[in-house]
Amino acid sequence: MMEYKGYVGVAEVDTDAGLIHGEVVNTRDVITFQATNLRDLEKAFRASVDDYLAFCAKRGETPDKPFSGKFVLRLSPEVHRKAFIAARQAHKSVNAWVAETVEQAAERVDV
Repeated sequence: MMEYKGYVGVAEVDTDAGLIHGEVVNTRDVITFQATNLRDLEKAFRASVDDYLAFCAKRGETPDKPFSGKFVLRLSPEVHRKAFIAARQAHKSVNAWVAETVEQAAERVDV
């Protein structure tokens, strides 16, 4: 995983093509990059982000920013009810309880 200007890129190896290809994962726009070795992969990632930002500037568009921290969560009514009860038992709002629960799960992800 790589980070540059707030954008996060992940890559995988394509042994058949002899390439390492990746994409920026924390934006809705599609930003990809590729290289044949690890040394050039970071350069390709940074160049793709810079190209994306320049493209947006040329078109007078605001680039899609990495995540704002807000998202809509849809649950079944039963899970919603259980989350509400769990939040109340923890003396927290549902938002605070969900944020804490997601944070704890996210801490287990290797970034």
